[in-house]
Amino acid sequence: MSFVPKDPDFDARVRASFARQTAMTSLGIEIAELGAGAIVLRMGYAPAYTQQHGFIHAGIIATALDSACGYAAFSLMPDDAAVLTVEFKTNLIAPAAGDVFLFRARVVKPGRTISVCDAKAFAVQAGREKLIATMTGTLMAVFGREAITH
Repeated sequence: MSFVPKDPDFDARVRASFARQTAMTSLGIEIAELGAGAIVLRMGYAPAYTQQHGFIHAGIIATALDSACGYAAFSLMPDDAAVLTVEFKTNLIAPAAGDVFLFRARVVKPGRTISVCDAKAFAVQAGREKLIATMTGTLMAVFGREAITH
């Protein structure tokens, strides 16, 4: 599906907002690819984010998928909008074991206020990708709220 963004400068706006997300910086997550209505985030393996068996913790995977959904939706919003997650559903499919993790999100249905996104998380090991989790997220465009800016 291809979308026309409401803000022709969406790329710079998304990257600037992402750079202000200290959670993403703390987790070493970066934007690998960005397009209108789609994004790929990348994170390297870090022992600090594992659970007791050495897999990346499900909460970290969910956090990255949530941000991927949010920024995919944000890329299609007008330049005066901010974005917040309304809800998400995550399915954990396989243990998060790999050298690198990719989080691919795309907008399924953009709306004036509410957008729906799908995302998939992949563990990459020895160049092979394995699907480890999925997410369906609902995101809200926020306008004119003092404490929530873009």
